[in-house]
Amino acid sequence: MSSEQVVTPEVAEAPAPQPKGGSSGRGVSSRWFLLIGGVIVFNIFALIFVPPFPKGGAPGDECAFPACYINGTLEFPAPHVVWAPEGSTPPPADQLIVFYPSISSTILTMWIVMAVVLLAAILMTRGRKLIPGRAQNLFEWFYEFLTDFGLGIAGPTAKPYIPMFIAFFTLILFCNWSGLIPPIGKIEELRAPTSDVNITLGLALVSFLYFEFEGFHRLGVRGYAGKFFPLYEFKNGIAAGGIALFVGLVELMLEFVKPVTLSMRLFGNIYGGEVALGVITALTIAFIPVGLLGLEVMLNAIQALIFSILTLMFIVLAIESHDHEEGHDAEEALGALHNTEPSTLQPAH
Repeated sequence: MSSEQVVTPEVAEAPAPQPKGGSSGRGVSSRWFLLIGGVIVFNIFALIFVPPFPKGGAPGDECAFPACYINGTLEFPAPHVVWAPEGSTPPPADQLIVFYPSISSTILTMWIVMAVVLLAAILMTRGRKLIPGRAQNLFEWFYEFLTDFGLGIAGPTAKPYIPMFIAFFTLILFCNWSGLIPPIGKIEELRAPTSDVNITLGLALVSFLYFEFEGFHRLGVRGYAGKFFPLYEFKNGIAAGGIALFVGLVELMLEFVKPVTLSMRLFGNIYGGEVALGVITALTIAFIPVGLLGLEVMLNAIQALIFSILTLMFIVLAIESHDHEEGHDAEEALGALHNTEPSTLQPAH
């Protein structure tokens, strides 16, 4: 009887930690409500203290609802010039792609984002320990997660290029998210970098030059050019050589389309999202902008992942060897298999 009396209190005390978990869940939900409420309050205060004004006008000018409200919250594709050399002629305001030596609002914002990301990475990995703290543990988890994700899609060949993949993803992710954080997008001097096609085109050209360089570096000039000009196929006949050459020329044209698709996809999604968010915010200033803001957070992350993973895949495709060389290797392996003694292929009894 005494042993039963000792066991009973221990069983009764077991469910005690359950209320703690429930309170944690309520704390998380309450923080979400506070965040949503804060966004709504910020939108209302912005409307009262910084009301929209007509494009080309001055703050305080009369602004008719809804057309002026919408136009007053939108940033047109051409970025605002923060600094330019004296005497230089600025490009037209409606020009999408510009070649103008200046510091635009998108370049300035990207420099700020780069500085913040680098500083955060340095602080999180400073004084690394065998048993990591929270910051180091978060950084290592982020790096390992993206490494496993990249290798799972591109294969072990992509392992040397994982740092490039992670760098592109991190930079583009925070550049995308920067447009959702005030005062970026609220003042002319700061604007989301990836909402400017000049920035996305620059990123795409860096990606393009890198995987083209790796293709020439790994395969050589003759080997890499042979992927687009497979003249060796003419040994199988004029018809086979002509078809292979036509396919190679098509692939060569598609090679120059890659930076265009990379840049325009990223720019179109980010700029389109900012336009939609600006219009909905100007018309409603309620819960709908908050829901759209949450959707933009997710879509911006997806666009950063698409750009970086396509860059990784383009690198892997660029360093692949010729199909005829792979076929030659397969023939050699098959020949070696046929030349193997039958006794070595038979299972032991």
